[in-house]
Amino acid sequence: MEEDKVVFNNLLRSAGLNKKVFSELTGLHYGSVANWGGKDKPMPPWVESWLTLYIDNQECKALKKLLKDTVCKES
Repeated sequence: MEEDKVVFNNLLRSAGLNKKVFSELTGLHYGSVANWGGKDKPMPPWVESWLTLYIDNQECKALKKLLKDTVCKES
């Protein structure tokens, strides 16, 4: 369970999110999210893939903006 907490916190940090914002984005109660990784509260299996996709999406958005800005400067 402690491993879940470490994985979850590392993914949140990589995503630039905190538990409150994550709970708002996913529609989950903050209390549930805050307890993940505790003694009896494992992180749900879907969370890791959700956060990984969120991170990938943010990176794609940044790359798209960079490419767009580069093309606009060259025009």
